[in-house]
Amino acid sequence: MMRRQGEVINHKRVHRLYRLEGLMVRRRRRKRVSGYQGRVREMPNGVNQRWSMDFTSDCLAGGRKFRTLNIVDDFSRECPAIETDTSLTGVRIVRVLDRLAEVRGLPETIVVDNGPEFAGRTLDEWAYRRGVKLHFIAPGKPVQNAYVESFNGKFRDECLNQHWFTGLDDARQKIEDWRQDYNKIRPHSSLGNVPPEEFARSFSMGACPHGNEIHPGVVLGSLTPDGT
Repeated sequence: MMRRQGEVINHKRVHRLYRLEGLMVRRRRRKRVSGYQGRVREMPNGVNQRWSMDFTSDCLAGGRKFRTLNIVDDFSRECPAIETDTSLTGVRIVRVLDRLAEVRGLPETIVVDNGPEFAGRTLDEWAYRRGVKLHFIAPGKPVQNAYVESFNGKFRDECLNQHWFTGLDDARQKIEDWRQDYNKIRPHSSLGNVPPEEFARSFSMGACPHGNEIHPGVVLGSLTPDGT
């Protein structure tokens, strides 16, 4: 962020000050993964070609649980929406997707797991009417939904674990603020350290962000759909 603002910095000093101020996000240990090789899907080569969806959950200050529906564009890493409520049914998912269709259109494919909200009749009928293909990952293989799983980890570390939510409205506001920061400001290492919206905008104009020679098929290939 400092380099993008034109500062000439010494990364060792910045890292030392960062640690002294207690700004370090707790680094999680990588889980051991099996040697399973899932079917590798073709990489999307443009925005709005393929999305991924998944749920996360947390608790309010009073102990009541809530869930979030996280939607990610696999190409640009943008997060079009995070829907937050105590209950998120198939009907609610369809409502969110219809809302996104009005502002940015719909993808050709949406990758989901086998949860009842995704595998139910409501979403299936909606996808058929809209001409959207639902791609279900293998049961018990979240690594096949690597893009949204990676997003979920950042979302939990940088938002859910960092805030105390006094109520549902408070949670919605703080989560939406984080989503806006993630899309517009937060540098993304897989995109040449530019935010997702900037990357998508530059790619649509046929230019590489900040002059970086980035080919989407190479940059986004840093995390393949089967997690390798």
